[in-house]
Amino acid sequence: MGQADQAPAARARIRGKQPRSNPTPKAGRNLPAAVVVGLAMLFAVLGGLLLLPLGFVAVTTTFAIFGVWEIYRALEANGTRMPIVPVMTGTVAMPFAAYLGGIESLLFAMLLSSVAVLLWRSVESAAGSANSIFAGVFTLGWVPFFISFAVLPLHAAGGATPLGLWPGGTIPQGAWQVAVMLLLVVSNDTFGYLVGASLGKHPMAPKISPKKSWEGFAGSIGGAMLIGTLACLFVLDKPWWVGIVLAVGLVAASTAGDLAESMVKRELGIKDMSSILPGHGGVMDRLDSIVFASPAAFILYGLVAGA
Repeated sequence: MGQADQAPAARARIRGKQPRSNPTPKAGRNLPAAVVVGLAMLFAVLGGLLLLPLGFVAVTTTFAIFGVWEIYRALEANGTRMPIVPVMTGTVAMPFAAYLGGIESLLFAMLLSSVAVLLWRSVESAAGSANSIFAGVFTLGWVPFFISFAVLPLHAAGGATPLGLWPGGTIPQGAWQVAVMLLLVVSNDTFGYLVGASLGKHPMAPKISPKKSWEGFAGSIGGAMLIGTLACLFVLDKPWWVGIVLAVGLVAASTAGDLAESMVKRELGIKDMSSILPGHGGVMDRLDSIVFASPAAFILYGLVAGA
């Protein structure tokens, strides 16, 4: 059986792994399972972020590894074999490069990983090399590079990157900034889901994500503005309007990330990247918003730094 014949069969196998027996509400997810899993992940990430920064980097890297692996499997099922060894090496290297060396090290790690993908693929057969190289560099930029922006504020904290607990037990502003970014992404998803499931009637992008509605988007904006305002007043010690700016910017970025992943999945003919997270699908189905929100938050925090 040739590659063209194998692709539909492989896609069917991936789709066959998706849970079909559990009923889902209008928005398409099992809400209790989604809430439990989401809260567990949030507490794990925030625990590492606020207590042991290197642990947060390790958790971030682990999520990125799972996300890249899901993309690799989905692409392989459609006949595109990504050079997984250099891509995974870059996935592990980039968050730690951002944490230990800052943005210059992150950019260098991205460049070096992209060159490694090109060189790795150049010693293999020429068949499908263009698609393979594009898939590898695209995945490097989409997941580990973007998500490493969530680590950059920790490097900037205090001018030195601790390898243990935060010095003096004092959590720096950069760590709180990342925490607020994560809370805004969660509030975007939560309020959008609740409003969209009950009131959603007008799809934002019916050909890409039919269940994502303008009503849900409005709910995301309103909920994130509330959370952002409270977080700026009581956590970041910033004016209330900074919370509005962060909320609008991060909801827009999160929604763009969600739609981007939905477009990729629709192109690949799959519903979820995997079924590893009950109520959520795959790891990439949770990272899709964060990978876009992380660089957006990094930019927005820089713009409002003097507020």
